[in-house]
Amino acid sequence: MAGLPLTRFVYGTTRLGDQGIPFEQRVAAARFAADLGLAFHTSHQYGDALRVIREALDQNRQTVPRFLFKIGWSTPEEIRGQVEHQLEALGLPKMDVGQLCLGGPLAEEVASPGEGVRSLLRLKEEGLVGAFVLECWPWSPPAYLEAIRNGAAAELVDAYIFYLNPLKRFVLNELWDALSEKAFPIVAMRTVCGGSRPSAGYLQPRWDAVEPIYLASDAQSWPEFCVRYALGLPNVVATVGSTALPERIGEFARLSQDAKPLEPRVVEAIHELHRRWSDEHDRHAAPWSM
Repeated sequence: MAGLPLTRFVYGTTRLGDQGIPFEQRVAAARFAADLGLAFHTSHQYGDALRVIREALDQNRQTVPRFLFKIGWSTPEEIRGQVEHQLEALGLPKMDVGQLCLGGPLAEEVASPGEGVRSLLRLKEEGLVGAFVLECWPWSPPAYLEAIRNGAAAELVDAYIFYLNPLKRFVLNELWDALSEKAFPIVAMRTVCGGSRPSAGYLQPRWDAVEPIYLASDAQSWPEFCVRYALGLPNVVATVGSTALPERIGEFARLSQDAKPLEPRVVEAIHELHRRWSDEHDRHAAPWSM
């Protein structure tokens, strides 16, 4: 596996697709992130985010960020189509990193590669995609765990990518343990998990459990706590967070530079909660319910 061409903080662009925010303001946020040299995480699913990013890029093609794109779903042909569509939308010749959001037989093939996986690898051989990361959820098929154990994952992807922050660890305990044992690279999504106290749902009691740990730490803010948590884990290569506010983009970029890991006792306390939540809730959750 080669190192991923990502910055430690990756700018998530979901908010750039929010048409409740003036178009020019969204373009300015994208341009600000690009000028900071941040890598971008984006998708054609994020409203008109690609149109916003294209406008920002066209303002200065001398500074073009590295991109991590979501691509899926169930056939290599569908994935190739999404690669070509998104590159055309931004006027780019190559996809730096593709986030494989797999379904159906193609997802099951991850542990025992066949023609579907070989077709995906041809995208890399052709120079259309530089690297892949594999999107994971608590309901991902057992093949994702087996692929780590038998080494097949390393033939296809350079990292696993999933929600990972103090309130969420969206892989089950068995997969987490395998990733840790193999020191397999991870891209952590949802840096601050929304950034404020949830008012309802399964995250509310999680916030209540984590808040005393956060307040007893030496972190000066919730964003600092979350960035230091994710980037302090030895196999996390980047954390992805979304905002449309330039000041928050700048804060994330600053916090991610030489981020000091949280104290071991703090990390251990978070991981004890993650393990409990994984067994009590996450493994029983219906797909897309969390």
